[in-house]
Amino acid sequence: MTLGIGYIIAGLAGGTDFWSLFFLIGIVGGSGIGLAYVVPITVGMRWFPDKKGLITGLAVAGFGFGATLWVKLAGAWGHMIVDMGISKTFIIYGIIFILGIIIGGFFMVFPPAGWRPSGYNPDVPASGGAKKAAIIDIQSGQMLRTPQFYMIFFTFVFGASAGLMSIGLMKLFPMVALTANGVPNASEVAGTAMAFFFSIANGIGRIAWGAMSDKLGRKKSIVIMMATQGIIVILFQWMAGTPALLFLGATLIGFNFGGNFALFPTITADTFGVKFIGQNYGWVFLAYGVGGIFGPMLGGKLGDMGNFPMAFTICGVLCLAAAFIINMVKPPKDKIATVSK
Repeated sequence: MTLGIGYIIAGLAGGTDFWSLFFLIGIVGGSGIGLAYVVPITVGMRWFPDKKGLITGLAVAGFGFGATLWVKLAGAWGHMIVDMGISKTFIIYGIIFILGIIIGGFFMVFPPAGWRPSGYNPDVPASGGAKKAAIIDIQSGQMLRTPQFYMIFFTFVFGASAGLMSIGLMKLFPMVALTANGVPNASEVAGTAMAFFFSIANGIGRIAWGAMSDKLGRKKSIVIMMATQGIIVILFQWMAGTPALLFLGATLIGFNFGGNFALFPTITADTFGVKFIGQNYGWVFLAYGVGGIFGPMLGGKLGDMGNFPMAFTICGVLCLAAAFIINMVKPPKDKIATVSK
């Protein structure tokens, strides 16, 4: 509701004043997104405890693909801004968002107490094998006093920084590299890498990594994702000057970047329990905001200095460090004094 109201009021205000857009779209609308973002993740995990990775991947893929849809409808596909103006576009989007949230809200309900999918045994890993250790349901106040939270948090910061820095430089740096190698239409080639290969892989990666983590385990999946992301980001400084390698690099970076959004909600649930995942993942997801400041600022600063390779190298090394950090995470048990059931 908050998101839609922010859009409608912004449209009624004309949709062109910076400060009204800053407050109504950035703060009011952004708050609405933040309030709604974890709801389908939390509800989905309760209904599908045996497929937490896949259901989370589907939820966050919808979030990513949905953003692309609304942007395209306003611009290249629907021409709404050109045909109706920015003010009416905001109002129409606000009404659609309110109706969508109201309708979707009827389906966002928890399953009955004690509900389990057919054949699901919470004590046995999906791949079989030894009995799993019981996971304690820990509230946010307790979670914030554990080292596991900070390991997960900074792993997410490093992964988000690398992905968001790459987004910021995905067109600019390849244009420089392609031009230096004498590739014609460098701007078009670089734009295709970002708009198609990176974007599509980003959405697919959310679903694929989530599904793979249900089989491999969350921690192992993040280790693989971060390690490969680190290597690819470092190598990207040499890949960006050749169209085929640029498309490959953009695809792999986007694929791994998308995995962050499926794997970190689920490792939060695996580490601190599902019962309080809504409040707990809100704290973990702040890492994305920190990464959104650090990565693009680092890339922009070094890019202005003409040192793009250093930016990719730093973020790549941080991803490799993140793979090492997350490998040490285990569910907290002994030091938790009180537990709310």
